[in-house]
Amino acid sequence: MLDRTTVQIRLANKNDHQLWNDYVKGHAKATPYHNYAWVRSVESAYGHLNTSVVATIKQGEQEKLVGVLPAIKMRIPLKGARLCSLPFCDVGFALADNDDIRDQLLTQLTSLFPQICHYEYRDSEHQVFALEQQGTKVRMLLPLPDSSEKLLAGFKSKLRSQIRKAEKNGLSFEVGCNQILLNHFYQVFIYNMRKLGSPVHSKAWFQGLFEQYKSDMLISVVYSENTPIGAGIVLLNNDKACIPWASTLAEFNRLAPNMLLYWSLLEYVSERGFKQFDFGRSTFGEGTFKFKQQWGAEPVALNWYLPNQSKTDESTNLATNTEAGKLRTLVENTWSVMPIGLTTWLGPKVRKYISL
Repeated sequence: MLDRTTVQIRLANKNDHQLWNDYVKGHAKATPYHNYAWVRSVESAYGHLNTSVVATIKQGEQEKLVGVLPAIKMRIPLKGARLCSLPFCDVGFALADNDDIRDQLLTQLTSLFPQICHYEYRDSEHQVFALEQQGTKVRMLLPLPDSSEKLLAGFKSKLRSQIRKAEKNGLSFEVGCNQILLNHFYQVFIYNMRKLGSPVHSKAWFQGLFEQYKSDMLISVVYSENTPIGAGIVLLNNDKACIPWASTLAEFNRLAPNMLLYWSLLEYVSERGFKQFDFGRSTFGEGTFKFKQQWGAEPVALNWYLPNQSKTDESTNLATNTEAGKLRTLVENTWSVMPIGLTTWLGPKVRKYISL
């Protein structure tokens, strides 16, 4: 173990971008959200302050990173300033060479901002969730074989027939990362978010991710003839892929675009050697959980908490117990009946303050 006195903890800066990402790519527990592109995109799109910290040691005349903790300071109307690791995604836990360095990162971050009482740390278990407890928030993780052929063969016949149904209905897809696909994704996304009664992320947010992640971002768009009817974004890191957003247009759901959308992305990443696909957050036993489970994904518990409280106290698991604020509840109750132009304009002004 490194001598505690040799480790220096400081705020990250723009010059750490490459060092940070090199460290993340070499860490077994890293997720695509740990890419420095995420915090930079939050900063550029929404103006929240990047308060990430790094742990370093001296290696000759050079600094060597031995730990990173991504974090964002959000100033929320009526609630004040909050720290979050990380907003707009499922996880943002510290990565470090050992537990002692991880603890130092957490301690130093909170000491740098003593006036901020609320710091939300989004951790995750790293083993399959065994307890069948309704209401528990989980990540749904699918181990990938070394080819899409093996993956398809492992699906139940009903799932394979649903994928074929989409193809028989004349749907097609394109997977890549270009501006046209991003525009088509957002075109579908804004309609789906309005239907769900949820404020939409700004186009600038996705544009920032597109520009920051570059080849570590994939977009799939499903078409009926030339009309985009389904779309999703996948982020990549090492041998892991995650899908933060997927949307379809409800009036085309009878054609099964959702099945073709997910298959297009699973096929793509499995053929390129990725070993894990993260379907994202679900509530144990509910509809989205069952949808992801049918692909073979297994639940891993999320553990969101305030670092100055006990992680083992179930009542402090913010992933399970987070309640919508009054503003968000009001918006959700009225959003789906508002004109699409209004929700597209107003949504980002609200969404930037919702860390989920």
